[in-house]
Amino acid sequence: MQVRTWLPITLLVFSNVFMTFAWYGHLRTQKDTPLLWAILSSWGIAFFEYMLMVPANRIGFGRYTLPQLKVIQEGVTLAVFAVFAVVYMRQRLTLNHAWAGLCLMGAVWFTFRK
Repeated sequence: MQVRTWLPITLLVFSNVFMTFAWYGHLRTQKDTPLLWAILSSWGIAFFEYMLMVPANRIGFGRYTLPQLKVIQEGVTLAVFAVFAVVYMRQRLTLNHAWAGLCLMGAVWFTFRK
């Protein structure tokens, strides 16, 4: 397999880990801190998201079409978020969440279908 095939996806996974913590991590760790502090710390975390997201898209564009990159991103986001919600936030996922994820995976399939 070519590096241009898997490297963008790998970078997107790590980027999404940072993004998820930037967007939702403060709900657990900073619920009693001022909102401004939560915003500023989230921006600091999001910096690392962009340090991975931009190269992922640069490397992936050409190997993947723009719509394919976006749909890969959404699939990765869902997978990372599901793990984050269960492991870090201790939330319970239901069958409805599984159905929603399956619909998103269907979007991935349709995007890549010839």
